Amino acid sequence: MNSETWQVKATLLLVSSLTIMSMITISASLPDMTTTFSKVPNHVALVKLSLSFPGLFIALSAIVAGIIIDKTGRLKLLGIALVLYAIGGTSGYWLNNLYAILAGRALLGISVGISMTIVTTLVADYYQGKARQKFAGLQIAVMSLGGILFITLGGILADIDWRVPFLLYLFSLLILPPAFLFLKEPQRMSRPTVKSKIKSPGIIWLIFGNVMLMWIIFFIIPVQIPFYLKSIGVEKNTMIGIAIASSTLFSAVSSFSYSRIKDLLGFRQIFGLGYFLMALAFIAIAFGNSYGMVLLGMLLAGLGMGLMIPNANVWVMQLAPQEIRGQEIGRLTTFWFFGQFLSPLVLLPFLDYFTLDQLFYGLGIVLFGLTLIFIIWYWVKPRQLR
Repeated sequence: MNSETWQVKATLLLVSSLTIMSMITISASLPDMTTTFSKVPNHVALVKLSLSFPGLFIALSAIVAGIIIDKTGRLKLLGIALVLYAIGGTSGYWLNNLYAILAGRALLGISVGISMTIVTTLVADYYQGKARQKFAGLQIAVMSLGGILFITLGGILADIDWRVPFLLYLFSLLILPPAFLFLKEPQRMSRPTVKSKIKSPGIIWLIFGNVMLMWIIFFIIPVQIPFYLKSIGVEKNTMIGIAIASSTLFSAVSSFSYSRIKDLLGFRQIFGLGYFLMALAFIAIAFGNSYGMVLLGMLLAGLGMGLMIPNANVWVMQLAPQEIRGQEIGRLTTFWFFGQFLSPLVLLPFLDYFTLDQLFYGLGIVLFGLTLIFIIWYWVKPRQLR
């Protein structure tokens, strides 16, 4: 199989785009969902949880999927995952019970945990060195651009009815034919035995923890920005969708540039730069109190995350031995989405004691601290772990 053909690349990118749309397509629907289910106990928290709920099941299923695909191959589960994606994703359109919708979101999460682990592992299998670095940046950029499309459509459709954006999840069925036609099982190495004790370097766990932390902080944006914009007088769901989509647009811009930036900077330097941009973003939101300043914050946050996501992916791809690559990428996916699930659980309780402005300001200070940690780490050991 020639992995350089446009058909192979396009199929990998289409499967990748399902990940971001699984979480934030319905962001603009949250305020109206809250009104619809106002009689349900704890309805505000449950509606907000519906956005991040798939993250828990992505996290739980990804690590299992990684182990399975190392044993049985990469592609056997992909078709099943794409069908489950459509069933679970559209649940919010058909169901009238909030708890049933949450169950559908859980099924959506399981399907994404499988498909995301498979597609990222295939990228590592199909491409090496500079080609892998370029495709990893392209992968996140296209995911971001797909996010713009689906977030914007979600905002527009939410003005019709909050349920309509859930139909966008049928998109996964369109990917089934090219997935079967163009993706082929890569040549496999022998599976590791107990005696071989094949392991990745210990620093890979630091990357996993860092990925979880950056998503805990960043995911407050799609969870809280719709409510924050409503509080400052922005009533149109379309405008809310545009604000969130602007972050995704600039994530695509920086991801497209990742390979060039990686030629100049090391992994730790890129994490430091990403956290610095996110810190500026959160400070802008905290002191803005206007739609324009929120947009500025969205742009800066997108630039930061657009660098850090492919940076983490490429670093893990580089560290993971091929024999356990699926397992390690499954772990990366687990920490990624466990961070998204934990985000509202960790951060929203602070709103009982602080205003949303104060929360964004405090997180901005934390992000500046993370920037300093990575800068000092690189300064102490500049030639190692580049």
